[in-house]
Amino acid sequence: MRFTVANQHITVAIVSYATHNKEMFSKVLKSISAVFAVLAVSIVGVIESGVIAISVFLVVYLFIAQPHQVDGLSMFPTFHHADFVLTDKVAYQLHSPERGDVVVFHAPPQAQCPAGTGCDYIKRVIALPGDSVEVKNNVIYINGQILQEPYLDSTILTTPGAFSQNRVMKMRTDEYFVVGDNRPHSSDSRTWGPVTPKEIVGKVIFRYWPISSAQAITKPSYSL
Repeated sequence: MRFTVANQHITVAIVSYATHNKEMFSKVLKSISAVFAVLAVSIVGVIESGVIAISVFLVVYLFIAQPHQVDGLSMFPTFHHADFVLTDKVAYQLHSPERGDVVVFHAPPQAQCPAGTGCDYIKRVIALPGDSVEVKNNVIYINGQILQEPYLDSTILTTPGAFSQNRVMKMRTDEYFVVGDNRPHSSDSRTWGPVTPKEIVGKVIFRYWPISSAQAITKPSYSL
């Protein structure tokens, strides 16, 4: 009889323990499920944010603005080697390039850019469609007038190149004459001729690196 009672107590204890632990186990499972649900929502949120960010970046990069790194000293002292600039790719969909704009463009065939490099150039627009251009007496003449260029050091001499030697060049309706600010160290329209709108990537609007030199790029005024 005693053993029977003892066995009954043991059975009751086991059932009670199992029932209690079943409830605890159920609560643990629910807690774990809740945690995983929160994690899943967070992960999905992160993925969605990442996809949106990448999409926005691609849209901006492909259609609105593009970063470029300056390679060389052809635009010194306006830009230094390894400066990073932002190029507006929309501006010239709304209006034509203007005199004084700094532009990035695909190197024309005459520039003999090394094959496979896909190099882009950065220069300043000096002459517009319809303008006549002449390089002589160490300066540039636009429509018979000397072009006063406030961004040039007084010691800079502008000499002609192979394309501009001993001639007056008349820009066609789709041609722009572009030159580097560092005239002695720039391969530009003086040597290989004007560029066309289809070659222009966009207008340089901002230098963002180095941080100490970060600034908006503005167009100078001319007295022509």
